[in-house]
Amino acid sequence: MSARASNHPYKISDASQMPYYNNSAPGGENGRFHAVENNLDHHYSSPDDGSQRISSSNTQVFEAQYCTLESSSANGVYPAQSSTSSHSISSLSGSPLSQHDSHSDHTYSSPPSASCLTEVADLQIKLKELENAILGPELDITSDSPESFLQANVQLRPDNWRQLLGIDAGDLKQVIIACGKAVADSDVFATELLISELGQLVSVSGDPMQRLGAYMLEGIVARLSSSGSMLYKSLKCKEPTGSELMSYMHLLYEICPFYKFGYMSANGAIAEAIKGENFVHIIDFQIAQGSQWITLIQALAARPGGPPYIRITGIDDSNSAYARGGGLDIVGRRLHSVALSCGLPFEFNAVPAASHEVQLEHLAVRPGEIIAVNFAYQLHHVPDESVSMENHRDRIIRMIKSINPRVVTLVEQESNTNTAPFFPRYMETLNYYTAMFESIDVALPRDDKRRMSAEQHCVARDIVNLIACEGAERVERHELFGKWKARFAMAGFRPYPLSSVVNNTINTLLRSYNSCYSLEERDGVLYLGWKNRVLVVSSAWF
Repeated sequence: MSARASNHPYKISDASQMPYYNNSAPGGENGRFHAVENNLDHHYSSPDDGSQRISSSNTQVFEAQYCTLESSSANGVYPAQSSTSSHSISSLSGSPLSQHDSHSDHTYSSPPSASCLTEVADLQIKLKELENAILGPELDITSDSPESFLQANVQLRPDNWRQLLGIDAGDLKQVIIACGKAVADSDVFATELLISELGQLVSVSGDPMQRLGAYMLEGIVARLSSSGSMLYKSLKCKEPTGSELMSYMHLLYEICPFYKFGYMSANGAIAEAIKGENFVHIIDFQIAQGSQWITLIQALAARPGGPPYIRITGIDDSNSAYARGGGLDIVGRRLHSVALSCGLPFEFNAVPAASHEVQLEHLAVRPGEIIAVNFAYQLHHVPDESVSMENHRDRIIRMIKSINPRVVTLVEQESNTNTAPFFPRYMETLNYYTAMFESIDVALPRDDKRRMSAEQHCVARDIVNLIACEGAERVERHELFGKWKARFAMAGFRPYPLSSVVNNTINTLLRSYNSCYSLEERDGVLYLGWKNRVLVVSSAWF
């Protein structure tokens, strides 16, 4: 897709092909998700209560099929190791324990007496009971392989494998961690066991760990079944309509204050920087619905001495185009209507492109205007040198510095998932989203269908992308604030202090949500956290 600056509508050729994660069952399928297994039909079930189950059997094949998958099994599969089946034991003499007893009998030169036979029979019965107690009843060890012995033992004595893996019974977090470690170590047998175990423990209507576990399990199965590109090409489920998806996004915005926190802090920094200016150009690298700017337009319209002339350049790609139900012209009309109602002079410049495609000419900078640039929850989507031969992340920052902005706002999730190898990234995802799901849990009941839909459509896809995808297909690439600070400093930026008035407003907002939220300011940078975990960092630069 070529980027261009335009005031015309931005249209995509086929919105129905947009990658999408959906855990809800398609109509007419009775809540089932079909997977192909050697021409046998296996099911990924999602009962009405929201719980998730994965069935497992011999020669199992995992496929990325969460809804109706429109692809063949050739899209890439992950064959899990077959479980060893147990067979009936016809006689005790076939067991290792009885073989030792048989050899001992050969040391006698004369036939045993009747009493000896009785004692031997009693001993055989006791050995049989002991064998059953250790290995489980009806076990037939048909192979001398230690792995076969372990598989049979694990299958029939489920507590044993938990002990071997250091997992306490009922500890879901330990199972989630062990499953990620098994995947990282390419331990096929342990992976199969743990996926099956997770399928019995997770639920999209459960507690925060159960809900997060459900989506992490989706990511693991997707990772094992195909590459990132195959995953996103195969997830051709029926999407919610634009209005439905918008309602889910709005709900998440209302119940998660750190989204409001980010936009409020960015608006406060911009309002402070353009105070008294008459020609202002705001460049938003992910304008989405344009909702962030409504309150700022209204505030600037009421400014003493009259409102300034505002021009907004809105940059966005096809994902948000679907959520809007159309191109960027919808955003332009919406913001123009708001500005008109307030008596504020307004102009909108649409750039329908992904952030890393933007070039200087698309920004249409004019002499004499004051420039403010907004990177709110967006810059982590721009690939850097670990993904592309061209470091777009640093290129974009340097390009923005070249237009001499009055202020640049940066709002990002405080997480380290950009260049981290799979298992550290897996653990970072677990820890970060545990805090996020806990914060959502205090806002809405666990059986609230709106909450489930918001998590599934607005959060789960990010989690699946973090776990399942690599290379250019992994677009969720967060960095810690220290790394962002170094990138901006190398481009020649200096910190711009945030408004104390805005900080106080955000503090008041947080107190109305839950006492577990915290807000800390350090060196002009705001850190919003949940309990002991920082979730979002907001900063400004010039």
